[in-house]
Amino acid sequence: MALTLDAYRLLGRSGLRVSPLALGTATFGTEWGWGAGRDEARKLFDHYVGLGGNLLDTADTYTDGSSERLLGEFAREERERLVLATKYSTLRRPGDPNSGGGHRKALFGSVEGSLRRLATDYIDLLYLHVWDFRTPVEEILRGLDDLVRQGKVLYVAISNTPAWQVARMQAIADLRGWSPLVALQLEYSLIERTAERDLIPMARELGLGVVPYSPLGGGVLSGKYGRDDVTAASDGTGDGTRRSFNLALGTVTERNLAVAGVVREVAAELGRTPAQVALAWTLRNRGVTTTLIGARTPAQLQENLGALEVEFTAAQLARLDAASAIELGQPHALLASDHIRRVTTGGLRIEPRR
Repeated sequence: MALTLDAYRLLGRSGLRVSPLALGTATFGTEWGWGAGRDEARKLFDHYVGLGGNLLDTADTYTDGSSERLLGEFAREERERLVLATKYSTLRRPGDPNSGGGHRKALFGSVEGSLRRLATDYIDLLYLHVWDFRTPVEEILRGLDDLVRQGKVLYVAISNTPAWQVARMQAIADLRGWSPLVALQLEYSLIERTAERDLIPMARELGLGVVPYSPLGGGVLSGKYGRDDVTAASDGTGDGTRRSFNLALGTVTERNLAVAGVVREVAAELGRTPAQVALAWTLRNRGVTTTLIGARTPAQLQENLGALEVEFTAAQLARLDAASAIELGQPHALLASDHIRRVTTGGLRIEPRR
């Protein structure tokens, strides 16, 4: 059955209702050399919110602060019905070691700046953006909990962090009565499925809603790259565009282009675009709550929203899964083996916990 933006889902083990597709606003502003100017960004915002979308995602350093400023301006009249998510921990001032990181000084300074730029009294959802391996988890959790108690943040979450650290943090928060993490933002797509090994199962077990970013694999799954780009990526040449940025990330490979080829085949069968198929696939994972989409033009946004209407056959899903399959690694490969099933359960059929 087709989804709609107003078919809201609960985020993790919270009572917060969010749309199945979230609008990422890293494209609000042109400071990075690509993106949408104010008028175009306003059209993106109005179109998404007009269809019932309520989750808008930004960060304190996106487009040098323009993303938050524009989002705050646009959201002012409908602030109460929107869920504004932002992030902290990336470096805000070059040369200042305390302007980034997970520690308390960076946290409070970043949040105060975000509140000013967003022109709001509170942030609905605050992520730790990037794990730094230097700040004690207790300091991070206590700082986040203090902000919740002050009413400046309603819910806390985490992104780009090893599964064992997230699990440790969630256990400490539970034991000490601090605000639990309710969401996990991570890279997840048909060309990046390694989160299925530990991060996504952990999130389901510990009550974190999974929020994938880069569901199009930097544009590879939308069909915008070809074999010539593999050579360009290996040359290391760049021209400062979004294309050169994506090439430098190393996502344009022969393997990934082969996955994109299967996506194109399925899209043709369904009468959909490759981008819609790739986005819709992420929403098929039971652990995923909402997927982040980004756009520079209203036409791109409209195309992405069409993913809500995609319905796969079992055979099509099997082809996509087979083309993009990853090695499970240890201990997962061992635990999924016929040998382990034989020595632990024999021929018995035991239904998984629902």
